[in-house]
Amino acid sequence: MIGNKNTAQNGRIRVAVDAMGGDYAPEEIVKGAVLAAQKDDLEILLVGSPGILERELAKYKFTNGSSIRVVEASEVIREDEPPIEVIRQKSNCSVAVAAKMVKSGGADALVSAGSSAAAAISAIQFIGMLDGVCRPAIVGSLGSFAPNTVMVDLGANADCKPQHFLTFAIVGSVYAKKFLNMPNPKIGLLNTGSEENKGSEIGREAYALLKNSGLNFIGNIEGNDILNGKANVIVCGGFVGNVLLKFYESIAGHAKDWTARKLRKYPPLDTLVKLLFDTLFPATKISGESEKRGGGILWGVDGVVRIAHGASRAPQIVNAIESAKEAVEADIVECLKSELAKFNQGGQL
Repeated sequence: MIGNKNTAQNGRIRVAVDAMGGDYAPEEIVKGAVLAAQKDDLEILLVGSPGILERELAKYKFTNGSSIRVVEASEVIREDEPPIEVIRQKSNCSVAVAAKMVKSGGADALVSAGSSAAAAISAIQFIGMLDGVCRPAIVGSLGSFAPNTVMVDLGANADCKPQHFLTFAIVGSVYAKKFLNMPNPKIGLLNTGSEENKGSEIGREAYALLKNSGLNFIGNIEGNDILNGKANVIVCGGFVGNVLLKFYESIAGHAKDWTARKLRKYPPLDTLVKLLFDTLFPATKISGESEKRGGGILWGVDGVVRIAHGASRAPQIVNAIESAKEAVEADIVECLKSELAKFNQGGQL
């Protein structure tokens, strides 16, 4: 049974896709939507310029119909436009229209590979925040090397106050319970040392809030603890989290290139590099796995919003749509509301 009360009467989850957002929009976005529609029983609402989108759909012999529908958005965000101003001035741009559809119940989830800031601002302005959350956050799995660990925030907030770290921890805890099946996930605060008095003043104040939160807070963890499973939820500011995630996702390619260079003088071994990395070594799965299992969801807004990488190609768009669908099925918004209510009642938020 799908928990979202707005899900279409035919039982199919409806995902509004910002078809004009992303480095390779609209071609790769439409291609990803088509692949997702062929793979899953869902309804995809492509939001953007109807003429452009219908021409793209025609390439795949898809028409504006039941599994994929085109929804008009009369304005487009340019790369050089500041997100806050553009959302105010272009309330009919594709990401804003998609957000309004989620708010009105016309869609169950929003997916965008466009400006993360524009997607977040649209979500805050047109969908709204949950009670007790003043900043949304992005959670992501660390995949192969740390399958039972997630990080939050991964880029929604560059500047954070101590209170934000508490909401990040609550969000991460709900994520771990829903997607990692952990009834009591261990929460760690990323810091420069394990001692309670380490780090900045904001970090020390955040530590105190987490310590008294009632969550399963294990204290500070350092960078060398990220992959060893010491914590199931690693809490950090969005600036640090985003840098760490992108570094982590880059490891696979660099390790493969380094190994290939080292083995060039041994031709029999050199031929095994591609097989080793693409088939056996988990590093090559890092980026894809961090995109799945609820990754990239903007937690804290009153609806499911999935932010994809700007450089997403069709396969990554498929992952994003599947991730949004999974989040709707898991009823994450209502679960987070329920968890936040406990802290609101206790006066902690």
